[in-house]
Amino acid sequence: MKNLRTLPKNRDRISFIYFEHCRIEQDQQAIVIFKEDSKYLIPCAAIATLLLGPGTSITHAAIKALADNTCNIQWVGENLSRFYAHGRSGANNTNRLLHQVSLWADSIQRLAVVRRMYMFRFQEPLSEDLSLQQIRGHEGVRVRTLYQRWSKETGIEWTGRDYKQSDWNAADPINKALSIANAYLYAVCQAAIQSVGYSPALGFIHTGKPLSFVYDVADLYKGETTIPAAFEATAEARPSEFDSIIRRKCRDRFTSYRLMPRLVHDIDSVLGFGSSDDSEPLCLLWDDVLDSVEGGKNWSIPEG
Repeated sequence: MKNLRTLPKNRDRISFIYFEHCRIEQDQQAIVIFKEDSKYLIPCAAIATLLLGPGTSITHAAIKALADNTCNIQWVGENLSRFYAHGRSGANNTNRLLHQVSLWADSIQRLAVVRRMYMFRFQEPLSEDLSLQQIRGHEGVRVRTLYQRWSKETGIEWTGRDYKQSDWNAADPINKALSIANAYLYAVCQAAIQSVGYSPALGFIHTGKPLSFVYDVADLYKGETTIPAAFEATAEARPSEFDSIIRRKCRDRFTSYRLMPRLVHDIDSVLGFGSSDDSEPLCLLWDDVLDSVEGGKNWSIPEG
């Protein structure tokens, strides 16, 4: 792998680039996309995350070139409707993960993050006197009001969020639409979370699930994206077009809301993470007294 100092910083790269139904090969330190009668040459160092949709094939050499240039590779559904797998690059992604873990493991800092997440949704300050239980109550009122508002605007009857994974067909159309739309949102959020090194499992509000942090992040955007998309799609869709219309509505909402460009910035802001792209990663050793000490050093040789 190249020295990280010689590579472009993440802020100077294309954040996400998506391809489907194509063949991808390597050409020196670039990848070549063969799609129908077209050919695209893209320098690996110019991409932060390559999203591979249905019908893509990629050579081992192309994967190696992308990894050498610290580009993340992710295998996703059509238009990022699902998140299937990802390949880790050699990028210095540990800083965000360690920051997330330190907040998650400290009950005081974790509560502060939870409050910031709720304030993000409310778009207004929360009184310091409010307990977490009271904040959740306010959030419940906000979400119920959103559902009622979109029910009124679209004419779709709303009797409450009610669905069971074990009995999908028992749900009414709007609950099915919400579940489908949220699945698309989870895929987009997971792609952003894993591309910069956060753990999708370490949630602050949600807990105990492999995607707990994905659910935390997705909840920040449902009011502006999946809830209106689901109600609009249910009002417009014929049964045979239900899934495709929901997917299109979500795509349009994600695009108009500029979701992908905002995600990493918003997550960093909520977690209070500052940029660390400018420094070479240090190899440290954990120490039970000093927290950490210098790595790459023979500690059997006395100093002085």
